[in-house]
Amino acid sequence: MAQKSAVLKKKQLSDILIDLFVYGAIALTVIAAAYPVYFVCIASVSSPTAVSRGEVLLLPKKINFRAYQEVFQDARVWLGYRNTIFYTLAGTALSLVFTIPASFSLSRKELPFRQGLMFFFTFTMFFSGGLIPTYFLMQNLNLVNTVWVMILPFSVSVYNLIVTRTFFQNSIPEDLFEAARIDGCSYTRFLFQIVLPLSKAIIAVIGLYYAVWYWNEYMRALIYVQDKNLIPLQLVLRNILVENQALEGSSLGAESRRQLVDLLKYALIVVSTLPMLILYPLLQKYFEKGVMIGSIKG
Repeated sequence: MAQKSAVLKKKQLSDILIDLFVYGAIALTVIAAAYPVYFVCIASVSSPTAVSRGEVLLLPKKINFRAYQEVFQDARVWLGYRNTIFYTLAGTALSLVFTIPASFSLSRKELPFRQGLMFFFTFTMFFSGGLIPTYFLMQNLNLVNTVWVMILPFSVSVYNLIVTRTFFQNSIPEDLFEAARIDGCSYTRFLFQIVLPLSKAIIAVIGLYYAVWYWNEYMRALIYVQDKNLIPLQLVLRNILVENQALEGSSLGAESRRQLVDLLKYALIVVSTLPMLILYPLLQKYFEKGVMIGSIKG
């Protein structure tokens, strides 16, 4: 009896140690992931001198909102916001319109040449025509330097297509389709009246993937858009971060502008990422379910 009690105590001690290790690892991971975001936030409202000296670590120093005042006084930021919101909303909607019907069609075993079509789609994940031929294609289609070049080309992600197709295959019972067919339901009606209401999780997840992709997109604008009235917010941010462009319309002197340049970068990062940070919690209840269901590719 004493030996059994000792074994139990030893097992309980090992469980405690394992729990401490797991919780410690999780805590370190959370800190490593969250601290950069936290630092950017507190640095954006701190004194630029304190930030440059490395005095801002856990709490902001000499709190002020001058950086945000300068950011929102720049017309390029508001113009970039307007363009990015339009590209994100229109692009996400168009991508879902293309992805969902295509995924549903590819999930149907009776679709002719289904395997060949899947090979064709998958092939494009690993091989592309290259930048120069793609630019010539966009030019021949008269898409260069237009809003449509940010929305129409590359509107379908093959990865999202495969995940959505797998969701339809694994989560929509075949018996449900057979019952609908007996009642005279067409493929289109089955998709819109039965499949879509049962697929809110994957639609939310794929929509979030597309929205984040469109929101963060700047390389396409850098290559295909020269009109300053069409550039997205991320390209405005890049011009300031990489090229150290001063904010237009600033009332600061040359020396003060140099002191605030890093602070303005932090403020711009917060301004550009805040909408996505707000969007994630709203879709969190769908996110885990949709990712797990669509994670096994068939």
